[in-house]
Amino acid sequence: MNSTGHPKGLYLLFFTEMWERFSYYGMRAIFTLFMIKALLLDKALASEIYGNYTGLVYLTPLIGGYMADRYWGNRRAILVGGILMAIGHFCMFLSAANYHNIACAQPMLFLGLGFLIFGNGFFKPNISTMVGQLYPAGDQRIDAAFTIFYMGINLGAFLAPLVCGSLGDTGNPADFQWGFLAACIGMIISIFTFELLKNKLIVTPEGAGIGLVPERKILADHDAKALALPLPLPHRLAWVTATLVLFAMFYYLMDLGLIGSSIFSITIIGPAAIIADKALNSIEKKRIGVIYILAFFVIFFWAAFEQAGASLTFFAEEQTDRNLLGTEIPASFFQSINAVLIIILAPLFAVIWTFLGRRNREPSSPAKQALGLLFLSLGYCVIAFGVKGVDPAIKVSMMWLFSLYLLHTIGELCLSPIGLAMVVKLAPAKFASLLMGVWFSSMAAASKFAGILSALYPDPSLPAAPVFAGFKIAGLYEFFMIFVILSGVASLILFALTQTLQKMMHGTQ
Repeated sequence: MNSTGHPKGLYLLFFTEMWERFSYYGMRAIFTLFMIKALLLDKALASEIYGNYTGLVYLTPLIGGYMADRYWGNRRAILVGGILMAIGHFCMFLSAANYHNIACAQPMLFLGLGFLIFGNGFFKPNISTMVGQLYPAGDQRIDAAFTIFYMGINLGAFLAPLVCGSLGDTGNPADFQWGFLAACIGMIISIFTFELLKNKLIVTPEGAGIGLVPERKILADHDAKALALPLPLPHRLAWVTATLVLFAMFYYLMDLGLIGSSIFSITIIGPAAIIADKALNSIEKKRIGVIYILAFFVIFFWAAFEQAGASLTFFAEEQTDRNLLGTEIPASFFQSINAVLIIILAPLFAVIWTFLGRRNREPSSPAKQALGLLFLSLGYCVIAFGVKGVDPAIKVSMMWLFSLYLLHTIGELCLSPIGLAMVVKLAPAKFASLLMGVWFSSMAAASKFAGILSALYPDPSLPAAPVFAGFKIAGLYEFFMIFVILSGVASLILFALTQTLQKMMHGTQ
């Protein structure tokens, strides 16, 4: 293989992740619509369930990363996760098939969500980690590899709403079952392909298998001993106490509910417990610190970005003129815009980063992620002014949504694949999957936050306008301005921290 080529295993992981993301985004495209149109839930409750689901989906990778790094290895974790997710999608199919019988539909809905949440926890961090393991340490192709891998994610995300939306979002509540069944089939294809070809293609440059049961002998003696020793009882009690205190604060003082309080508590305590591990040296702790700081800032990105599955779907459904050449486009189709733009623009961004890198002008990873937040803020700024002063009964041009998704896509390309590559580069090998789980846990907090914010979506039928931080959400303009401000301020702060983070990445501060 030449220095510019990529291992064949990358394309197997590309294909595996493409079909897994097809299943995830296909289900997501019709999830809130199913709850509103078939189960007849109100928007606030549907948004809360959506936020709880997407939050827990990105929290469980902490469990999957831990199991893979300590006991199973990446391959077994991916297999278990894939099977659980296929079962979860099938439960969603059964829920939709019995939508008229609430006593059956609702339990099957929540059972399916449970399988999907835990399945994703085992699958997601481990397949991302394996991309980096295909390459030797310090290989310059890793950023490009994650860009290719990210195109696989978005190819699945592009196809999913078109297929599952066409089958499920037809105006007939009985048809949602076929959208969920298509998502189930996509997951089966993903895991079957991986299992069929993994032994042949998922190997190191030297030909050794990747993602097998972890070998403790590859760790230095003192690290192996540190990892083998159980945590002393007083330390364990201290971590449990800290978790309970945080939970009580979120539950009683901030009224975030059982699931929200659990998500935010574990998102804080999990990373704190990792960086306190005695097996880590000072340089490793600084590099992990960079992962944590950037993970905090991307919470604001994903909280706004994840409105695509909730409030922006409501907006597409109710206040967007979806007529195109005499045909009304289903609201779920708009979730494909981001994905197809990723596929188109990702190669362009790879060229741009390479061009700038050759001239020593390529922005650092923290600067790229600050740019991502800035473009996200601009996207919401565009649509906020697009709906300002518009009567709720009037539908606006779909170009406003397209413009938002275009700017969000540019922001995502600056932030998401760069973040995945950064975790692989900075994480110590013994904690690679676990720290990938930490990265995804930031999306857990963001997704729950997204559900909370989506519940503020203005509904003219309600007697009083919702309030956020003392700010009255009288209409769509005020609602979208929340995201302009949150992501814009986060971007400015991250830009200010860029040089400090660069020094920490190199272990010089």
